[in-house]
Amino acid sequence: MRNVLISGAGIGGPALAYWLTRYGCKVTVVERAPAIRPGGQAVDFKGPTHLTVLSRMGILDDVRRLQTGGTDQEIVDATGRRLAVLPGEFTGGALEIKRGDLAGILYDRTAADCEYVFGDSITSLTETPGGVQVTFERTAPRTFDLVVGADGIHSNVRRLAFGPESDYVRHLGYYYALVDVEGDFGTVPQMYNEPGRLVATGGPKAPAFFVFASGELTYDRYDSGQQKEILARAYQGMGWQTPRIIEAVRRAGNVYLDSISQVRIDRYAQGRVALLGDAGYGNTLGGFGSGLAMVGAYVLAGELAAAGGDHRAAFAEYERQLRQYAKIAKNGNAGPMLAPPTPARIRMRNRMLRSRFVMGLMTKLGDRYATDIALKAY
Repeated sequence: MRNVLISGAGIGGPALAYWLTRYGCKVTVVERAPAIRPGGQAVDFKGPTHLTVLSRMGILDDVRRLQTGGTDQEIVDATGRRLAVLPGEFTGGALEIKRGDLAGILYDRTAADCEYVFGDSITSLTETPGGVQVTFERTAPRTFDLVVGADGIHSNVRRLAFGPESDYVRHLGYYYALVDVEGDFGTVPQMYNEPGRLVATGGPKAPAFFVFASGELTYDRYDSGQQKEILARAYQGMGWQTPRIIEAVRRAGNVYLDSISQVRIDRYAQGRVALLGDAGYGNTLGGFGSGLAMVGAYVLAGELAAAGGDHRAAFAEYERQLRQYAKIAKNGNAGPMLAPPTPARIRMRNRMLRSRFVMGLMTKLGDRYATDIALKAY
């Protein structure tokens, strides 16, 4: 039995744990957070490839039971007048679900068969001929046959095994934030733009959703107070309901603020360590992250099984398949569409959204990216 450590209990990590335990591996998942994170933004799955993976995992009915459904969102001016509509079928794909609900489904399917270690993090990785010696912040050191980093764009595993984040993560000029605000901001999901800034309420991402243009920022990603102040400065002087929304942000609990970034890396594996999901592919906020992670987990586990545990052969085939499939994360950036930089670009975006022909083409293009891989029946 292969002894595998996975860093990250979001989407890709538990999905990989599901498949590896089915193939006879002994799996440990380490997660910095104290538990599976509830709530969060809506994530979606597009086309038959994504749905096939969910079906083969036996969770398609569970996801459908908890789906949120694609929600139309009005784009309004400062007076609240509707200018265009962001269609729910475009943002929600074939199936949409809250990230926390999906993580809960995956955890429930894996908790009995693998070990979860919450509230801890890897501090070092030392590869030896027989495995990877791992030290942790709290847990005693252990040795694993393989280690997989499924720990997001700011991957700790990638930093330890490949090098500093600055060598591999490229900032794309935008930040986004999700905040669970309380307050009456209307019953219809709406979004409002000024050049380089978007604020939205009631939509599929979160009760309050922000996208804004900015150079790279330095802040503590675990300090909600700092993130609230960044949002307050970024949205100072903005019209519509923005002042009320920012006041609600100040009263809110946790804030999730992060950059829209690409991972530029020439390999997804090194030695006995591999990367999965945003850690290897990047986070461009284009609606493909969860689908890429789920398909990547299916392929990585399947190739390890097909190679009889030969991680070199398995990692090479995983790389071959996912490099092409993950190109949408390499080339995408939702920032300019969500927060266009000039009034003219905002008007152009709104005209595009009013065109059924253009939106139909964009939806088909998204589905084509999502199905651009031939799934093996491992």
